[in-house]
Amino acid sequence: MTRIDAAWLEAFDKALLHLFAIDHSDAGMDEFLLHCYSDLPPREAALAFGDDYGLDRDDALWPRPGLERQC
Repeated sequence: MTRIDAAWLEAFDKALLHLFAIDHSDAGMDEFLLHCYSDLPPREAALAFGDDYGLDRDDALWPRPGLERQC
């Protein structure tokens, strides 16, 4: 198994933090699980991981300032 690219992992963690307020360590992701998502761009990988594991978006309850919530 090849190693995860450090730049991709950093961007993936930033996307996870922004979207779900966790990083890959908080999520308990090991190298095998990271490889399952590493073929996607970091933000898409974070969204896919969140969808696969039923994570609630960070902005679902507390929208970021300047963003209107559409109901």
